[in-house]
Parts: sequence; structure tokens; C-alpha cells
Amino acid sequence: MDTRFKVVFLLAILVMCSLPIMGILKGPPLPIEKPDSQFSPSNKTSASTQKNIKLSEETMVEIPAGEFILGSNQGGYNEKPQHASTLGIYWIDQYEVTYQQYMAFVEATGHRQPGPPSRYARKLEALRGINQPVTYVSWNDAVAYCEWKGKRLPTEREWEKAIRGSDGRTWPWGEGREGFPANFDGEEDGYEVTAPVGSFSKDQSMYGVYDGAGNVMEWVEDWYVEDIYSRAVKPGGVRSQPVSTYKTMRGGGYTSQGVDLRITNRSFIVPDFRDETIGFRCARSKEGKEAASLATELLNVIQENRSSKG
Repeated sequence: MDTRFKVVFLLAILVMCSLPIMGILKGPPLPIEKPDSQFSPSNKTSASTQKNIKLSEETMVEIPAGEFILGSNQGGYNEKPQHASTLGIYWIDQYEVTYQQYMAFVEATGHRQPGPPSRYARKLEALRGINQPVTYVSWNDAVAYCEWKGKRLPTEREWEKAIRGSDGRTWPWGEGREGFPANFDGEEDGYEVTAPVGSFSKDQSMYGVYDGAGNVMEWVEDWYVEDIYSRAVKPGGVRSQPVSTYKTMRGGGYTSQGVDLRITNRSFIVPDFRDETIGFRCARSKEGKEAASLATELLNVIQENRSSKG
């Protein structure tokens, strides 16, 4: 009995002695992080809330007919001159097309999935939240999705009016930038990559269209023509949309900085390019599903000619 007692007593001493050592190895308890008021729900919707929201795929905003200011004299050459332009009534998606919405299209049609070459896939999972904007889609992918929904890509003018409003403002919220009113310029806004759509309440136009200043750059219908605004203000204007090598993108993405953040900034890239910073939204005319634009018709002709020659 004495031997058993000694063994138990020895084990108890060893356990008690090991506790300080375990505490040292574990380290001090992590501090409780206090939420930054800049990122509180009063300024933006949290990701934990957003992930439980089921967005309607038909949520579109009506943009009234009328005149608005297009371009900027303070921007680059391709944004000049600032001038008045007029559009009829149309509708545009309130939010960028989400990953969940796009995957429903993939499953229904067998269209290729959004994704990059494997060597660029390190952030892929972080970009696939159900309410995050879909990325790694080409211009043709975006067109195919919009047509499946009975819609189309917005034109440059439609995109700018929907995000900028009718008064020529620099940002969706007006003038001046303080803090991080949109998902751009790195990680200091609280998001390493894209945010769930609609997360930033200030990144909302006067018409209620979200995420024009940040989150992802967006494909639009138009071919990119550097001096298109200069042509537009000349007598006779632009009678048809010229075809070029590149397609136009509008808006800032989560990595955008500096001049790229202005609503009037015009970006461009080849239409088959796919990237983690590029997404899209759809538009619709008053008549419903619009016939293919001249640019799309010409693209189809070019592709058919190439196929026949091959």
C-alpha cells in the first residue's frame, strides 16, 4: 500500500510541476480585439451578415431618362472632354454578379467555370464566398451570363450614369475621400480581397447602385477607343461603336489606387482576359432583352471568318 501511495504522490507532483511549463509553451492569452469604429456595422455591412443574405438575381435599379455629365477634364486624355450626354430609361443590376449567381448559370448551361490558370490560384478560395462578386470571367463569359438572364452588359455611358449620377460627381457619395468608403487601395478597409457585394454603404450611387468605386473592375459592352469622347463632341458624333483590340472596363477594384479610383477612369484589356480583380453586372433596356449590339455582331462575324479560314 505504501508503494502505491508513493507512486500516486510522485505522479501528482509531476503533473503540478508541468503546468507552468505548459503555460510557457502555450504563451500568453491572445488579446480580445476591439472592433474599429471605422469598420463597424454603421459604416458597412459585416461579412458575417452578408453571407446569410440571399440576393435576388432580378434586383435591378431603374435609371431615369435624361441628361448627365460624361467624362472629366481633370482626368486622362481618354476621359476628355467632359460633356453632356443623354440616355433613355434603362435598368442595371444593383449589385455586381455574385459567385453563387454565376455558378447557377454554369450548372444550368455547362459553361466553363470561373477560374485562372493553376499558377494563379493561390487566392481562389478566398474569392468564392457566395455573395462575393464573381471574378476570373472574361468579357465573353460575362456576355454569356447576361444573355442567359435575358439581359446584356451595360454600355460605358450607362455604367457611368448609374454610378456617377446626373451631377458629374467624382465619387458615388459625392466629393472628397476620407477613410475607406469602398473596397479599394489594399487591405486597410478590412478586406484582403473582394467583399460581399453591398458591404460598403457609402459606395452607393444616388440611384442605389452599389460597389462602383471598389470591389472589382467591371466589364462593359464597348470596345475601347481612346478618343471616343473627342469624336462624340464633333459634328455628326459617333454613329456606330468602333471595333478595336480591347474591351473597356469601368470602376475600381480592391487593389486599385490613385487615379484608377475615379468613376470617370477608363480601363481596357483584351476580351479573353480573366483576373481576380475583374467582374461585371448586367443591364436591360426598356424593351427587355435587347438585340445584340453592333459591336457584338461584328465580333461574331470576325469569329466566324476565323473559323472558316481554319
